[in-house]
Amino acid sequence: MDFELNPEQELLRDNVARLMKDRYGFEARKTYQASPHGWSEALWRDYAEMGLLGAPFAEADGGFGGGAVETMIVMEQFGKALALEPYLQTVVLCGALLRHGASDKQRAELIGAIAAGELRLSFAHMEKQSGFDLNDVALSAVKDGGGGFVLNGEKTLVGQGDSANKLIVSARLSGARRDRDGIVLFLVDADAPGVSRRGYPTQDGQRAAEIGFADVRVAPHDILGSPDGALPAIERAVDETIAALAAEAVGAMSEALTMTVDYLKTRKQFGVTIGSFQALQHRAADMTVALEQARSMMYLAAMMAGEDDAEERAKTMSAVKAQIGRSAKFIGQQAVQMHGGIAMTYEYKAGHLFKRLTMIDTAYGDADVHVRRLADRSSLFA
Repeated sequence: MDFELNPEQELLRDNVARLMKDRYGFEARKTYQASPHGWSEALWRDYAEMGLLGAPFAEADGGFGGGAVETMIVMEQFGKALALEPYLQTVVLCGALLRHGASDKQRAELIGAIAAGELRLSFAHMEKQSGFDLNDVALSAVKDGGGGFVLNGEKTLVGQGDSANKLIVSARLSGARRDRDGIVLFLVDADAPGVSRRGYPTQDGQRAAEIGFADVRVAPHDILGSPDGALPAIERAVDETIAALAAEAVGAMSEALTMTVDYLKTRKQFGVTIGSFQALQHRAADMTVALEQARSMMYLAAMMAGEDDAEERAKTMSAVKAQIGRSAKFIGQQAVQMHGGIAMTYEYKAGHLFKRLTMIDTAYGDADVHVRRLADRSSLFA
């Protein structure tokens, strides 16, 4: 696949790589992880000054006119560094919801604040019973007498939901729990009366929250976009997020492979470096093949993220997710095994890369889930 970056994109890649190298060493990451939010507020301001927070948004909406390729570039570098900041939630996922589901006025009000680093968003969508079905929404939205709505229910595993300023909340306005119609998106202040948040660290060093809504009142102007048909915007936003996760995974896999090869060149056993053992050379070569397979799918995901045909886009993203998950599992396992016991320690980066790759695999359905979805759709090329 011929995929070349233009000079502006190369400059973006180099600038983000330099920032990660200078400011995101593994010891620095531990310090950021121990902070109250679980990430660096100073670096978040740096992202804003560099234009990263507005990169994928149109200039008319207050962004810098980038798109899926710019997101791919940033996320790959973040994957190498295991960045903790809520870029995926605020800029990628919620940003896509705003681009595809919000009104012009709402985008004008919110995207500029995101680009400036003043607004952090999280998408409160997943529920305990929903699994990977985006249409399974039980949290209720009931009209009150004054034209507003009252929200009741719970959301689970809300990424960085404990540090968000506002929440984009999916709720069911009508229909049965698994109906595709009747889902609406609301913009809710994270500290609104009736909203309760319980934050906790996840296995990969990120953070998430369980969020409850008890008679939370929202006004009509808090609805994002259509008052009854939010699911297509949700599905499109998740497809774009899968493309971004693919890039993050490729970055993490690349870092794991680099660390493993360096270790093979320096670790000695029986008086020689273990990289001289042919069996380990073959395993490193297999890791390289798996990485290149994943990288090709990352490029495909970036090119297809803007596809208007929802069926074609969904099939592509399932294929991407399947390959990314398989490559991530293989590379992560090989990296840990060839490092030996050191990779199991908290102080060493390799194990943390494997944890993040595992969480990326499970996000929005693991490789097995997406293989089944492809089978249900007959074929990627049908």
